[in-house]
Amino acid sequence: MYKKEIEEYIEAHKQEMLEDICRLCRINSEKMPYKEGMPFGPGAFEALTEALAMAESYGFSINNYDNYVGTVDLNDKDTQLDILAHLDVVPAGEGWKETEPFEPVVKNGKIFGRGTSDDKGPAVASLYAMRAVKDLQIPLSKNVRLILGTDEECGSSDIAHYYAVEKEAPMTFSPDGAFPVVNTEKGGLNGHFTAEWEPSDKLPKIVELDAGIKVNVVPGKVSAVVAGIEETILRKVADEVEVTTKIRYEIKMEGERAVITAIGKGAHASTPEEGNNALTGLLYYLLKLPLAECPQVTMLRRLHDLIPHGDTKGKALGIAMGDEISGDLTLAFSLLKVTDSGLEGTFDSRCPICSNEENVLQVVKKRMKDQGFTLHNDSMRPPHHVDPDSEFIKTLLNAYEGYTGRKGECLSMGGGTYVHDLKNGVAFGASMPETDNRMHGADEFAVVEELVVSAKIFAQVIVDLCS
Repeated sequence: MYKKEIEEYIEAHKQEMLEDICRLCRINSEKMPYKEGMPFGPGAFEALTEALAMAESYGFSINNYDNYVGTVDLNDKDTQLDILAHLDVVPAGEGWKETEPFEPVVKNGKIFGRGTSDDKGPAVASLYAMRAVKDLQIPLSKNVRLILGTDEECGSSDIAHYYAVEKEAPMTFSPDGAFPVVNTEKGGLNGHFTAEWEPSDKLPKIVELDAGIKVNVVPGKVSAVVAGIEETILRKVADEVEVTTKIRYEIKMEGERAVITAIGKGAHASTPEEGNNALTGLLYYLLKLPLAECPQVTMLRRLHDLIPHGDTKGKALGIAMGDEISGDLTLAFSLLKVTDSGLEGTFDSRCPICSNEENVLQVVKKRMKDQGFTLHNDSMRPPHHVDPDSEFIKTLLNAYEGYTGRKGECLSMGGGTYVHDLKNGVAFGASMPETDNRMHGADEFAVVEELVVSAKIFAQVIVDLCS
């Protein structure tokens, strides 16, 4: 019902939708320091303000929850469906070639720029789905609410703020994954650990190492400073190690010191196997250098034994596992700071349905303790699963099949979305299963036609669930 009208409307507004996506993606909305009235900094505040102004200009009723979250309502009836999207982004990172991170461009059927796929593009596609239903005057007996958050990438404190005063809708989907329907999300352990030791002045030594961008990003480029090693030796070891790690090592001499930069491939921490971790690659390189034996080197050697380069399944930590529904456990070593007297690090592990605190958390805690590290976590995030036979899921899959001609099915993902803690929440779109849109990496993009068909599918879902 209304399929022809929906398709014609979205096609007629395609260019306008792309312009609105670019409008939001020009704003650097990564989390920044708090300012009064701006809980996540000026970038997130600007993106939220712009998005709500956009929605209001199209005739929607909007609400702003203390600049944590904004909402867009289709009508004033009881809400049946929440669409949960976010406007914050991860930092730009290195290695962009198609465009500058916050200068979105449309070319070759794709829209490039930070946030185009995660999650500003899908958020605008959702808004246009609501526009289609509204402007076509399709009668509804229930409301749909678009919820626009601003802290999804850094812990979702925005949504906690929102749900402290609002209740969940009976059904929720987040366009922050992939089609068809992601009804299973892995649990998680963001392992935060430390170690301390007596400093040493012996040369050669590591002077400084502070690597990583965010806990949920596989580092693509990291650096360290070493002292007391000749350039010829540094380059010789780099040539030898690169064969094993596939990491490129750049060396810049500054007097007696050298800055070593490891260049790998960034990725989302939920799919670490798709990247090449520059942090673990840098550790591998440093430990091949003729460093003076000292507690720092001993602890770094133990750390690399626990999370070696290329181990993205937690085998060395003793937590490799998997199941048919949610797949294998994944592990990404994402943050590390090393000084002359200690270290602090964090890894991101996505844990399948078969995981629990006994077979993951306690195992890691013991392994690390045995090697002199303290794991500071006392709990882990449980997995999330929604019944694939519910009417909600069936309605989503029917809409997907109707607009794509593809078979709908339920999927599992490692990345936790906004709906992870919602009873009846799933991820739904906005990219096709085979599309790697470089989420969290350089040259992030969304396929234009995938955003267009997403808007059509979302509009149909609104009609089917809220009529």
